[in-house]
Amino acid sequence: MKKEKISVIVPCYNEEESLPIFYKEITKVIKEMGNVEFELLFINDGSKDNTLNILRSLSKKDKRVRYISLSRNFGKEGGMYAGLENATGDLVAIMDADMQDPPSMIKEMYRSIKEEGYDCVALYSPNHKDYGFIRKVFTKCWYKLIGAISSTPQVPGAREFRLMKRKVVDAIVNMKEYNRYSKGLFSFVGFNTKWIKYEAPDRIAGKSKFNFWKLFRYALEGILAFSTTPLVISAIVGIILCLISFIAIIIIIVKTLVFGDPVSGWPSLACLIIFMGGLQLFFFGIMGMYLSKLYLEVKKRPIYITSETEKDKEYDRH
Repeated sequence: MKKEKISVIVPCYNEEESLPIFYKEITKVIKEMGNVEFELLFINDGSKDNTLNILRSLSKKDKRVRYISLSRNFGKEGGMYAGLENATGDLVAIMDADMQDPPSMIKEMYRSIKEEGYDCVALYSPNHKDYGFIRKVFTKCWYKLIGAISSTPQVPGAREFRLMKRKVVDAIVNMKEYNRYSKGLFSFVGFNTKWIKYEAPDRIAGKSKFNFWKLFRYALEGILAFSTTPLVISAIVGIILCLISFIAIIIIIVKTLVFGDPVSGWPSLACLIIFMGGLQLFFFGIMGMYLSKLYLEVKKRPIYITSETEKDKEYDRH
């Protein structure tokens, strides 16, 4: 009887220090799960260190190791999509190489799918030790915000680390949108998902590739991808301000006719004009962001471009 295959997708960006440790730990799990076949699919997302050479070496000595080296850095979203599109397993896992996604968890996730009938098993870590106070506050506020304005549920502290059946993977791959927010896409496709809470350990090496600005942009991506509420808010605010201005005009006319007061208060009027101008620019900016996303989608540029795979190095294998 043919063994079931699990494809493990590992996006990598400058992970030369983490990869040897990760490979050692994942091979331990593979040995413990002898009834399952494994495929390790590493995605080199334009790394500038020795990551690619390490992947070449691993694929040369271990035929379970595959890699796709992208032509430049397309971001983690592009890397994950490249892995999902090229994975051949009956089940597919996504995890990081920094060991904050413990490979040992795959055994429990696999049992949940096989014994409890889930289509997907995902992990969440609401109290991430790596996050500073400010980042924790912003993260908590963001999850509350996205939960309030989006119809697609978002689990606080959700990670990309998950194990999925092939039908879940196919559903995600079929969504070929250029502007990707995978956490939202995972929720959007639905399916019967089990969430496991865990404490994410510290990184074994290196530093996080996400600074505050990148996380802020990623948060905006999630809002724009899964909610049109900002456009609704801008319309409502516009209507309210129109009503206020109409009432103010009536008051000024009545006051002038009854009391004969001359028009005064130019400083306050100037402040109001500046305020209204800023508000208009803010809402134009919101509309502009939606239009820019539409502009990028219409271009239909590829989500990623492959520069090299392990197949290009087949002649090096022994």
